[in-house]
Amino acid sequence: MSDRHSDLSQPVETLHDSEQLKARSRYLRGDIAKGLEDSLTGAVPGDDPLLMKFHGIYQQDDRDRRADRRRRHLEPVYQFMVRLRIPGGLLTKQQWWGIDALSRRYAERGIRVTTRQTVQLHGVRKPHLRGLMQGLRKIGLDTIAACGDDSRGVVCGANPFLSRAHRRVAELARTTSDRLIPKTNAYPEIWYQESPGGESNEEPVYGELYLPRKFKVGYAIPPVNDIDVYGQDLGLIAVVDNGRLLGFNVCVGGGMGQLDSREDSYPRLAEEIGFIEADEAPAFSETVMSIQRDFGDRRDRHRARFKYTLDRLGMDWFLKELTSRRGRPLEPARSQRFEHNGDRLGWQRGDDGLWHATLYIESGRVDDALRAQISGLLEQYGGQLRLTTNQNLQLTHLEEHEIQTVHYRLEDLGLAWRLTPDTQAAHTLSCVALPTCGLAMAEAERYTPRLLDLFQRLKGQYGLADLPISLRLTGCPNGCARPYLGEVALTGRAPGLYNLYLGGSFQGGRLARLYAGNVDEARFLELLAPLLESFARDRNDGEHFGDFLIRWRLLDDQPATPTP
Repeated sequence: MSDRHSDLSQPVETLHDSEQLKARSRYLRGDIAKGLEDSLTGAVPGDDPLLMKFHGIYQQDDRDRRADRRRRHLEPVYQFMVRLRIPGGLLTKQQWWGIDALSRRYAERGIRVTTRQTVQLHGVRKPHLRGLMQGLRKIGLDTIAACGDDSRGVVCGANPFLSRAHRRVAELARTTSDRLIPKTNAYPEIWYQESPGGESNEEPVYGELYLPRKFKVGYAIPPVNDIDVYGQDLGLIAVVDNGRLLGFNVCVGGGMGQLDSREDSYPRLAEEIGFIEADEAPAFSETVMSIQRDFGDRRDRHRARFKYTLDRLGMDWFLKELTSRRGRPLEPARSQRFEHNGDRLGWQRGDDGLWHATLYIESGRVDDALRAQISGLLEQYGGQLRLTTNQNLQLTHLEEHEIQTVHYRLEDLGLAWRLTPDTQAAHTLSCVALPTCGLAMAEAERYTPRLLDLFQRLKGQYGLADLPISLRLTGCPNGCARPYLGEVALTGRAPGLYNLYLGGSFQGGRLARLYAGNVDEARFLELLAPLLESFARDRNDGEHFGDFLIRWRLLDDQPATPTP
């Protein structure tokens, strides 16, 4: 292994506190088990909440009640968010029923479909964590590596049941996920109360320090870029010829998160670097991740993502290191093209003759009413389900003779409109934000309905109501809803205040630019109005809003307001 700028050769004591915590955690055990038994607090004490992220669990509190609890000298209302690992978003209807039942029993805030193609359960109290985890095991699911400094759940774009090539990509995505998850026995010991035994060399790939930060892998299948492949640490773009999967174009170094307070923190697009054969994809993913493991910054945690490693050491250095570990250079990238980065809602037919229906879920929020509607639908119809990276839900494996009956059932349950929702709503993403996310500085999910209404009214003034514009909304600059790839995006700065980004591409291949800082609702609408007016008047046929702004250099006319 090359030792250029590698922190692994340095004493652990010189590294970031998080690295030291991992080193002494005994492969993610820490004192989590002991903290779960502490009945004097609703929290898990000490540093163990940081370790619990590797187990797919975030400790949070109800921020709507935080100030009142503080005034009354009471402990915050601690609760936990549990994120499942669902490679490619594929579920059986029995698994959905299981998630439904577990969410009703243990989660106070329902089900959330996330932009990483999985499910989050919010509002789980500490005494219920083990029961929930064991319940998930019974339906064939787990939460390992859904958070933490490891390979996050691998996402896979486009419905895998549309063609043989789509199915093969989905299989490779699952194999990649299984290959890259941590192997520590801490998970069954703590949550299932089993004793597989051993704490020595439990992580042959990760080692005791795991990764410097999270590492996201995603598979995309052109012409649909629904996973925003250029926002992944490692993106694999399927190359299909006459229905046969040839392999993948590889892109590296994408990442959405940033800190507004640091100039050396920024979002970054992944760069396409070459082509690999299809069967190599899981092993190749491990090779790339291992380079980040060895050379990522373990001293400055805010500079620890793979994108910063590439910018610090250079792409030439990375390609040389990759060739050395792989044993041969990459082949040149093949030609491919994306058309959009949204979901195709409504009905689609696969090459096997079966039909699939994609239902719109606003902000991925499955509340009590919708939860009951979906589970009721599945009692009669549908074989499998799929979650999408745009927070929607697909019903799959329907025979042609079932379509009309299913549609009638959707109408009876008040779900039929979700097949053909408002065009703008279908191209809008938002994160959970307040009141549960500890990083949120402004509203996102709860503000989305109002924002959509205002945005649509404004577009309607210029005859643009039926034209989709990718809109992203997050409660902080970390980028969970991939805002920096949107044509229009707001990232939270403070209650009611956002940074406004404009100019991303409808296909997901260009970063948006900071256009104005600390804007409130009125200022947001004021800034957009003249741009939309110009777009309506001067756009070319088929031209998207982001492309128009770049072509006319309209983003150069408004200097970005400094963000303190």
